[in-house]
Amino acid sequence: MTQNILNTIDLPGIPQIRSGKVREVFDAGEHYLIVATDRISAFDCILPGGIPGKGAVLNQLSAWWFERLTGIIPNHLVSIDVSDYPASLRPYQEVLRGRSMLVRKTRVFPVECVARGYLAGSGWKEYQTSGTVCGLTLPPGLRLADRLPQPIFTPATKAESGHDENISHAVMAEAIGKEVADKLRETTLALYGEAAGFATGRGLVLADTKFEFGRADDGQILLIDEALTPDSSRYWPADEVVPGTNPPSFDKQFVRDYLASLDWDKTPPAPALPPEIARQTAEKYREAYALLTGRTFTDA
Repeated sequence: MTQNILNTIDLPGIPQIRSGKVREVFDAGEHYLIVATDRISAFDCILPGGIPGKGAVLNQLSAWWFERLTGIIPNHLVSIDVSDYPASLRPYQEVLRGRSMLVRKTRVFPVECVARGYLAGSGWKEYQTSGTVCGLTLPPGLRLADRLPQPIFTPATKAESGHDENISHAVMAEAIGKEVADKLRETTLALYGEAAGFATGRGLVLADTKFEFGRADDGQILLIDEALTPDSSRYWPADEVVPGTNPPSFDKQFVRDYLASLDWDKTPPAPALPPEIARQTAEKYREAYALLTGRTFTDA
């Protein structure tokens, strides 16, 4: 496993247009360049240090899913092969290799499109108090990690920092228009259904996931950002799901558990992770990649 950790990146001469919790976005002329760093956040704080190889895993797993899902909706991916990148990016090929993708430019819809097939996370918290998830009434008596009668669409606002805020489909429709909102709901549930079925065949439960969409200059709506990674999705080992308990997941579990054991008030600055916690977390990301793709992860 590579021990190199990339938390920041500067590409002199290439304008940077956005910096997210994990990804940096650059203007590469006709296309955007998205670079996945190894940063990790927990409790809405970006932690010092990072997770070895995390950005490359996220990048390559997203590309794999993009290819699988084109029958449902086209996506923004142009290439993850640095030899296909424009000449202006050639000086940076080594740092970009494996952890970047060249994508079509879009105008991003300002919503996170979330599909939930199981009761977990913020949905479980809301259900306990009101019997609803994002205003959608669910049957009484459901337990944590129970499968829902059918997958539900629960959009949220996009937050650069802090929590995304759950909203209703009606509020989403007011923000972007009913026709587009209905299209994104339909597409999100179709993507979730396809991915959840595939994951089941690989011994995984896809409890929930979130997607982002954008509109290209030609008017086409595209799936963008990342797709079905452990950062954007809650994957559980199917044989370890016991309703009423919180199943182990293929994401930041080791990080959250470690931070929860500390006397830390969950406000910046966040504490650094011990090397062993970072290593275990990196292994979980790679394990998820291998289970889903059937391939051992390589860094490039």
